Amino acid sequence: MTVLTYKLLALLNVILLSMAYFIQDPPQPQPPGPPPPPGLPIDGGVIIGLLFGLVFGVSRLVKAGKKD
Repeated sequence: MTVLTYKLLALLNVILLSMAYFIQDPPQPQPPGPPPPPGLPIDGGVIIGLLFGLVFGVSRLVKAGKKD
């Protein structure tokens, strides 16, 4: 086989493969996902955490002051 035959076979291959892509049906749309989980309130937990942090910080400062 000559180079021209290989080129013609390659061109035919490209044409046939590109037609196969155009003939296919478009993909179906994805179904909607599940709803997001309900939101959780964090207000009470934040206030309690800040209070614990404040108490801990004050206790550390008191202990550090006693060492001097």
